[in-house]
Parts: sequence; C-alpha cells; structure tokens
Amino acid sequence: MPRLGIFGPRMAVTAWYHRSIEVPRGYTRIRLSFREQIEYVVVWAVLRVLGGLPRPVARGIAYVIALLAYGLLGKLRTVGLTNLGIAFPQMGVSERKRILRRVYLGLGRQLVEFCRFPKYTRENVEEIAAYEGFENYDRARAKANGVFFLTGHFGGWEVGSFATSVYGNPLRIVIRKLDNPKVNALVNRYRTLHGNTLMDNRDFVRGLIGAVRTGETVGILMDTNMTPPQGVFVDYFGELACTAAGMAKIALRTGAAVIPAFTIWDGELRKYKIIFQAEVAMERTGDDEADAITNTGKFTKILEEMARRYPEQWLWVHRRWKTRPEGGRRIY
Repeated sequence: MPRLGIFGPRMAVTAWYHRSIEVPRGYTRIRLSFREQIEYVVVWAVLRVLGGLPRPVARGIAYVIALLAYGLLGKLRTVGLTNLGIAFPQMGVSERKRILRRVYLGLGRQLVEFCRFPKYTRENVEEIAAYEGFENYDRARAKANGVFFLTGHFGGWEVGSFATSVYGNPLRIVIRKLDNPKVNALVNRYRTLHGNTLMDNRDFVRGLIGAVRTGETVGILMDTNMTPPQGVFVDYFGELACTAAGMAKIALRTGAAVIPAFTIWDGELRKYKIIFQAEVAMERTGDDEADAITNTGKFTKILEEMARRYPEQWLWVHRRWKTRPEGGRRIY
C-alpha cells in the first residue's frame, strides 16, 4: 500500500475517514489526540450543562436529543425494530416504533440523572431512586459468600448502581472501558463518587472470584452479545443467544448468591425503583459444564421476563443475537 507523504486538505480528510490508508505515525497520533480532546470537551459540556439546569428543563433538552437520535441513527433503529420483531412477532411495526421511541426517551432521562450524580447525597437520593425488596439482598449478603447482581440494560442501570452506593451499599461493577481514555476517566469518576469500584471486563474471571471470596457485591450486565468460549448459547425470546457463562460458573464454584436486581422507571412514582428479587436457586447436578449452561439459561430467562414486562425499558438497539451458532441464520 502506498505511503502518503505531503498532505493536502483533501488527502487529510481521506486519511481521517479511511483508516486503511497508511499515514505517517506522528500525523495519525496528532489527529487522534485532537479528536479525543473534542470528544472530551463535548462530554464534559453535556455533563456540566444538563447537570446544572433544573431537572425539568434538562429532561426537556435530553428528550429532544433522544428523539433526534432515534430519527438520525438509522442503523440502530433498524437493529431495535429487528429485535422487537424477534421478541414480539405478532406486534405491528407502528407499535414497535412506539416502544423504541420510548426506549430513547428513557435513555435521555437516564442521561440527565447521570449528569446530576454529584448533587446526590444520602439525604436526597430517594428523590430519584427508591429500594424495593431490599430484604432479598440483605439476606443474601448476610451469608458472607459474596453476591452477584444479575442485571441488564433496563430503565436506569447507571442510576441503580450509583444510587445503591449512595445508600451505603457500594458495588463492584464490571465495565468495558470506553475507547477515549479521557472520556472513560470522566465517566468513571461520576460512577465512583460514593464508593463503587470498577472491574475491567478483560479481567473478568479472576476479578470476580477475588471479589466474591471477600464478600463483595458485584453487578454484571448479562444481556449483551458474547462470543465463545466465554459465551454459551441459551434461549432468549425463542432464539439462541450467546451469553456470558462466567457468573454461573463462579457462583457454582464459590457459593455466591445470585440476586436479580433491576432499575425500572416508575411513571406513577416519577422516579426509579431499584428492585431486588429473590435469590436464584442454582441447579447443581455435579456436571460443572452442563450446570453452567443450565443456570446461564435460567438467568437469561429472568432477563427475558423483565423485558416482556417492561418492553419500553430494555435496550433493544444492541445486536443481542449477533453471534450465531454453527449453521444458524444471520439476523443482522
């Protein structure tokens, strides 16, 4: 491939958009650094502006942004409509579109609360998030074998983990680092204001074992597409979905409790409910591999039940069925 030497404006634009073109190392580093700075400034400005405005005004702005995103991001909209078609095959297109718009509005609502994280204290956090079924978590925690929160991208997942830390129950959260290191550091600073700690998903298994053995609570978003061997295929809305099996394997090995925990927007209360369900009874036959698959399927069925109950609050725009079993039909 030819190496580019002297850059004119058109060649610079070409190099910016087409990474397959080989460019001088210093030029690429400068442009990427500039891009990262711009991204950081935008994110910082959004956090400060929406976080500083009165909540009704901030939500109004966020709802407009959310609806613009729904209209402009055609690929994500197509993914969402496809997923809703898999989950609810009898549902009409107009209803699927209505649900998807509500999902985007929910993202806008969560964005505003994320921007307001520095304002929350133990004295005022109940204005935005309240516990339901906390006794389920408290009983599991008392066993001192560690607790896994089985959760997903529902309602206000960022609000739930943050509010739980403000209430005095900090978590260890498994995350994927953002590509921009400056934005990643800024976002994580908000997440950890009240004692939450973060775990890189690349150090998944070793970190989880260490956490539960010291009696910690770990929150895991288990509704994303995986690839083998970390993922196993289990049923999700009647379609095989590659799903992380690590939590099931470690819970079986360590005796850690698995508590389904979801943060759902309640339109009547006008705030989020952090719902702790009863501890999941683990299946144990002595066959570790089979038991891991069985329990992963059990966890996934709980997520499906929540998505059926609150279809307007699950993140349908993720390509959940991207990884296919051998011979399986391509969905996206």
